[in-house]
Amino acid sequence: MDDSRKKVCLVLGAGAGIGGNTAKRFAKGGYHVVLARRSDEDGLNRLVSEIEAEGGSANGVLIDAVQDGTIEELVEATERDIGPIEVCLFNLGAQIGNRNFFDTPHKAFELGWRMTSFALFRLGQAMLPAMVERGRGALLVTSATSAMRGNAGQHSHAAAIGGRRLLCQTLNAEFAPQGIHIAHVVVDGPVDAPDTLGRLLGDKFDAYKASKGDDGIVDPAALAETYWHLAHQPRSCWSFEVDVRPWTDAPWWNDNPPQAINTSSSSPGFGKK
Repeated sequence: MDDSRKKVCLVLGAGAGIGGNTAKRFAKGGYHVVLARRSDEDGLNRLVSEIEAEGGSANGVLIDAVQDGTIEELVEATERDIGPIEVCLFNLGAQIGNRNFFDTPHKAFELGWRMTSFALFRLGQAMLPAMVERGRGALLVTSATSAMRGNAGQHSHAAAIGGRRLLCQTLNAEFAPQGIHIAHVVVDGPVDAPDTLGRLLGDKFDAYKASKGDDGIVDPAALAETYWHLAHQPRSCWSFEVDVRPWTDAPWWNDNPPQAINTSSSSPGFGKK
């Protein structure tokens, strides 16, 4: 394979939030970005135009990742016609909102698995052989709080995302020794994304953002820097799992919001043993 061609960052789930902003960051860093999403061709074309207007290189593809063969064909066409996939961001989500257990249809539960775990499995089988042959590559996987903690109303999402996390662990165990960097990114908080959280909240989205303040919602452009860093970590200090959240939010394992602590030497108890 001729690696003198464009180096590619493939983004599966290239919406206006995490996927689109990460695509812009990698295009700025010299990658040709392939943006894939299920719907909204106008939004996809707008992202491509924005990247090109900033001097980057990109193309967009509409695919239904749940359908057999779609991910596989995209990977094959990208490697054949554009260049080697050096980095892939798997950013497909399957959040259907809070639903009572008995109000969660079988179809919705299964669809969550197909989008979050099975699609990642299919991507790995299609993409990893070429990465292994080259001895390099990065697979970055977006995850969520539900991968770490199951809450009421999140039966479909927690089961699906929890499976995704463990699949990332098995992929890391098998492919990290072969030079492939697998990273599982837990986004432990709301993201300023009009076509995901915005779609769930509808006309309440703007008011919700205003109520959270500047530090209360994840900025997807800032998060893109985390993905960039992960993709370019030296092999002497690879991260497998990282978590990010707004500064004002409590982490998934702690119900207490962060508080400033006085650590001055004059504060009671400071320095005592």
